[in-house]
Amino acid sequence: MTSLWPRIEPLLAGVEKPARYIGMERGSQVPVHRPGSVSWLLVYPDTYEIGLPNQGLQILYEILNERDDAVAERSYAPWLDLAAALREHAVPLFSVDTHRAASDFDIVAFNLSAELVYTNLLECLDLAGIPIRSEQRSETDPLVVAGGHSTFNPEPMADFVDAFVIGDGEEPVGEMTECVRTWQGGGRPGGRVGLLRALASVPGVYVPSMYSVEFDGPVLRSVTPRYSDVPAVVDKRTVADLADWPYPKQQLVPLIEVVHDRLNVELFRGCTRGCRFCQAGMITRPVRERPTEQVRNMVANGLRRTGYDEVALTSLSSADFSGIDNLVSDLVNDQIGCGNVGVSLPSLRVDAFTVGIASEIQKVRRTGLTFAPEGGSWRLRQVINKLITEEDLYSAVEGAYSQGWRRVKLYFLVGLPTEMDEDTLGIAELARNVVKVGKQYTKQASCTVSVGGFVPKAHTPFQWFGQNGTEELHRKINMLRDDLRKTAATVRWHDPKATFAEGIASRGDRRIGAVIERVWRAGGTFQEWSEHFQLGRWLDAMAAEGLDPDWFVTRHRTEDEVLPWDHIAAGLHRDFLWQDWQASLQAHGLPDCRWTPCYDCGVCTDYALEHVVASSVPPAGGSQGTGQDLTLGGAVPVMLSPTRVPT
Repeated sequence: MTSLWPRIEPLLAGVEKPARYIGMERGSQVPVHRPGSVSWLLVYPDTYEIGLPNQGLQILYEILNERDDAVAERSYAPWLDLAAALREHAVPLFSVDTHRAASDFDIVAFNLSAELVYTNLLECLDLAGIPIRSEQRSETDPLVVAGGHSTFNPEPMADFVDAFVIGDGEEPVGEMTECVRTWQGGGRPGGRVGLLRALASVPGVYVPSMYSVEFDGPVLRSVTPRYSDVPAVVDKRTVADLADWPYPKQQLVPLIEVVHDRLNVELFRGCTRGCRFCQAGMITRPVRERPTEQVRNMVANGLRRTGYDEVALTSLSSADFSGIDNLVSDLVNDQIGCGNVGVSLPSLRVDAFTVGIASEIQKVRRTGLTFAPEGGSWRLRQVINKLITEEDLYSAVEGAYSQGWRRVKLYFLVGLPTEMDEDTLGIAELARNVVKVGKQYTKQASCTVSVGGFVPKAHTPFQWFGQNGTEELHRKINMLRDDLRKTAATVRWHDPKATFAEGIASRGDRRIGAVIERVWRAGGTFQEWSEHFQLGRWLDAMAAEGLDPDWFVTRHRTEDEVLPWDHIAAGLHRDFLWQDWQASLQAHGLPDCRWTPCYDCGVCTDYALEHVVASSVPPAGGSQGTGQDLTLGGAVPVMLSPTRVPT
């Protein structure tokens, strides 16, 4: 393998932000490609600024390069200007670490964290000279692999990806490396099909070509394995003990400004709050915390090595971390020996945010504060199981304003199940009251209301719900804007047309692959960027394939319908999800199962877990009220044993 740098360098003078493509960041590696090692190219299918901070890619980058039998490099989707230049000068997609051609690697692996990047995956393959469809690849072409939250419904991308990693990737990448190395060293038995069949036996790896898909008219009837040794259902992989995986140890420090440009340290994975709209909270169960001392060491070492003066403590609900108050206090009061550190808690539950946390955070720097009530009324929040009251919200924002903040951001969803106009207008009422609370402390008090259209996702209780169409979402957003005119609340919203396209890509079956390919061939790359998104491309592609977009997006599903992702197991019992869907329609909320008796969702079944109920109280002083008698007692938090129960 040779470096393409002599051919790449002349092209960079004519493109925007050439530093996107040169590598050499602090923390980057110059891997040595050794005979017998399996080479991975880890690709984030969006721009460098979006992809470099991604923790998943950085973690796998380090893990693979620590192995004796593997080597890993990185790549990101080239912006339109460089993509055009690469095609004009016949230069293929390359790694940013050593500038090798993507096609020279054994495995090209994509992180799919959102559905609208799917067309960028095709763009990257095409730029690399790799056939975009799996069936067209030869034994000498790289394996195309994908992981990330979006792969919990892999079917829309099944025609293009050779193998999907479902769940946590730390362990499967090593097992896949061994599988490929054994195949290569053994004379490549069975050719490419032989390798794919071997990969299908790796737990947590889904190989689409090993499955047959049957339809009856527009209705999906089955997804079944083609061979007896291929699993009928692919179970997600779960890292049992995060203490064993203290990554990334050497966070990449970019050469140009990127999103989330700070030290990021993961507190825990999983969430049992049970928000019914939240795919991440469902598919990452159970909760697994890092040891507090490990978090402190990761922060201290990361700050010293990177030079950052701000750290983001990340998780799905950062304030739920055991001992969060003491951890934040130690960071901002220089108890870890790195000077005063700005602290950001990107995922704040309204009912877990206290004046104490606000007071500590603002000692160094008032980082942005975003609270996510999600629903505009208490009834709707019970439907979605976001069990925070108006009092919770007003108490949280008062804590912020009282400590010197002048602006807070509130995030809501519209188009939720059972939503009525009074629920939508409730968003405006909450925003006005938040400003009123702030005015008690500063005349400049204001808030930003950010509104997104709801897309039901796989493996959630709302997976049977048909989402709102574009016209209905536009109507609700306009109603909200009108109600907040001439107030101190600013409304921002996600384009309902993009929400509709996301529904096509996230809720579709294998037939949607042809639609995605048509969108890409029509120039539809960077579909998450508003200036490049056109819903017309998606609707034209659906029409060309004879598919009804409303059948995929706005139609309600029935209990007995085969869903495209039923052969992928996130650990949640299907009947649990259905029962929770029915409970939502009755506006019946359920408190966090860490502090109540188990609801038997199914996740803990495969692990050595003991759910102990005690007469203690939930952490962080948050309200657990639901408007109903749900005082079931507190519980000792569930602790996850690193020993998996045999199945």
